[in-house]
Amino acid sequence: MSDQTIDQTFDLATRHHQAGRLMEAQALYRQILSLHPNHIQTLYKIGQLARQFGQNAAAIELFTRVVTLKPDWPDAHNDLGNTLLDARRIGAAIVEYEKALALRTDFAEAWNNLGNAQRLLSRLDEAIDAYRRALAVRPDLAEAHSNLGNVLKDTGALDEALTCYRRAAELKPDPRIAGSFLYAMHLHPDYGPRQIYQEHARWNQTYARPLAATIAPHDNVPDPQRRLRIGYVSPDFTANPVGRFLVPFLSNHDHARFEIFCYSDTRRPDVTTERLRACADTWRSMVGLSDEHLAATIREDRIDILIDLTLHAADNRLPVFARKPAPIQVSYLAYCSTTGLETMDYRFSDPFFDPHLSENPGSGNDPIYSERTIRLPRTYWCYGPPEQAGPVGPAPAASIGHVTFGCLNNFSKVNPAVLATWARLMRAVEGSELILHSGQGSHRRRVHEYFAGEKIDPRRVRFIARLPLAEYFDQYRQIDVGLDPFPFPGGTTTCDALWMGVPVVSLAGATAVSRGGLSILSNVGLPQLVARTPDEYVSIAAALAGDLSRLTELRSRLRQKMQASPLMDGPGFARDVDSAFRQMWRAWVSMVSC
Repeated sequence: MSDQTIDQTFDLATRHHQAGRLMEAQALYRQILSLHPNHIQTLYKIGQLARQFGQNAAAIELFTRVVTLKPDWPDAHNDLGNTLLDARRIGAAIVEYEKALALRTDFAEAWNNLGNAQRLLSRLDEAIDAYRRALAVRPDLAEAHSNLGNVLKDTGALDEALTCYRRAAELKPDPRIAGSFLYAMHLHPDYGPRQIYQEHARWNQTYARPLAATIAPHDNVPDPQRRLRIGYVSPDFTANPVGRFLVPFLSNHDHARFEIFCYSDTRRPDVTTERLRACADTWRSMVGLSDEHLAATIREDRIDILIDLTLHAADNRLPVFARKPAPIQVSYLAYCSTTGLETMDYRFSDPFFDPHLSENPGSGNDPIYSERTIRLPRTYWCYGPPEQAGPVGPAPAASIGHVTFGCLNNFSKVNPAVLATWARLMRAVEGSELILHSGQGSHRRRVHEYFAGEKIDPRRVRFIARLPLAEYFDQYRQIDVGLDPFPFPGGTTTCDALWMGVPVVSLAGATAVSRGGLSILSNVGLPQLVARTPDEYVSIAAALAGDLSRLTELRSRLRQKMQASPLMDGPGFARDVDSAFRQMWRAWVSMVSC
């Protein structure tokens, strides 16, 4: 192959690559390498392609060859760093970013990626500094504004985070960047359900409605009794909250009535991934697939009901749902809200998340949701016993002489109103301590300064960083009473606390998301731990903290209450969902048969 032919083949491969024709690009790249194994540009491009496919080991090998052949190429060091970061080899990734920046100090993308690595290490101040360095070089780098918003959110600086998300969306009209703002709104106490809905409707008009022209009629066989094809779409088929709630549900699906497809964007599979894979009749990796390609794949699979498990959380595939590849589309699980999509037919809820709706589930469209709400009859959640949890320990107050409160939720949920309420509680409960979960950073000092200003010894407030699951569960043995943040309470963390014998005090607000604690505690038989106002929240938590015999009694039986509750009735929950699917399907059949 002559140099001219190599150049022509490489140019054609690059055009295929840029157009999303990945297999065609890969074939041409390999053709070049079969004759010229050290063609550095091709090694670099096929490394990018391997990373796009989620093939981290191959991409790392290819990029390592590139930087060995050309060690002064900052872009190659940056890409190697990104792939190492994908593989969670964070220290090695930082080394590559630093090499890239030593070669090009004004490399904004490398500063941005270094920030991502620091954030994963929970070095939040360092991450903030890296993102700001990126923006000092390139003020128009939308990804750096969005990522800065993410880390500011991690520190509880929600107003600043929302400003960053707004700016990022102005610079780069991207549905996922704009969706970061929508998700963060649920954390902010100043946004009510109608404001949240209005922002989601605007997002739909900007990013989803233009895709309506791509929607084709569905020719699924309209038989009300046939076996249905159900598709689940998620990047989180792992041991994170979504994956953990899915296991007891998917493992109890009725495969005689439903054929289960999972469309996975999971780049780092784990044991939970394999458990979920075993629950599926068909498992498809969608890593590297464009939204358009994924939508076409789902349509080719003739899915009858397609479930989004992410909403506007990270790495969502809502642009796929905007293309309506299935006749029925449902949102569920990541958090209980709206997607804003006109093409999303239903959302799952329960009687506690949406008590204002009619007692007839799905009886009508609610003005704060774009979807028709289907209230599952008992619970939104399906919790499985975590293997890493270990036994329940005794109430720590019995041995140390004072009560320890704790909140192991993401610190992004801890806003000034929450801190003010907790300060009042700690003043009311003499000698009490508080354990919080957060990455390293100056925001910890600000929290200590706040409590000092409230005449509370800051030594009574201590932080823990992210821990492996077994150590995370062990922290609950140090906590007497769990404190839910608001307006975005815990889901997994509340269930985990109860499983470890720790009662949780929650505050139910105006949004569905804010009533997550109400849903869980009501299902486990503890609705009396749910407050309606901050004053009531303080009163309930203080009374619980002042009654050691009650704490001890609750701790001894909470796990049994969980096991006997709808929260852990996997077969019953699956029947409820399966019944809802059949109800949706019959409604569609009736509509198309008219």
